[in-house]
Amino acid sequence: MIILESLAEFQRIYHSGKKWLRCMEAIANVDRISPNVCHSIGDSLTYRLSVGAGRQHGWLEGNRRYFDVHYYLDGEETVEVADKRALTTVVPYQDETDREFFSGEGERRRVGKGNVVIFENHQAHRSIESGKVKKVILKVTVEDSYFANK
Repeated sequence: MIILESLAEFQRIYHSGKKWLRCMEAIANVDRISPNVCHSIGDSLTYRLSVGAGRQHGWLEGNRRYFDVHYYLDGEETVEVADKRALTTVVPYQDETDREFFSGEGERRRVGKGNVVIFENHQAHRSIESGKVKKVILKVTVEDSYFANK
C-alpha cells in the first residue's frame, strides 16, 4: 500500500504515462458523475464515486489485472492491507470480475480527506471502519509502466 498525503503529491510522482494521466482525467470529472455508477476511460481505467460506508463483507479483496487507487474527497476510514501470500483464500480468483477474496489480518492505517491510496496487486485490502466517506475508486490496469518509485 502506498499512501500519498495529497493529490498534488500523486501528480508530482505519477506525472507521466497514459494510465496516470487518465487517473487525473477521471478525478477531474468526479463533480459530473453520480455516485456508484462505473465509468471508463479507454481500456486501462474504470472509476466511480463512492459515498457512504463501503462494502463490509469482512474479506480482504485482491486483484490481478487492475490495481485500486482511492482518492479521498471527504471523511476518513481505516483500511487494512496484507500480502496475499500471508492470507487464506476464501473465494478463488475469478477472471470475469478480476477479484479474489481472502481471510486473515494485515496492517491497519487511518486514511482520509486528501489522501491518495494505491493498493498494489500482491496485496489484498478491505475497509475496516468506514463511515461517511466520499472517495473516487479507480481501477487501473497493471500493464505498461507501473510505479514510479519501484
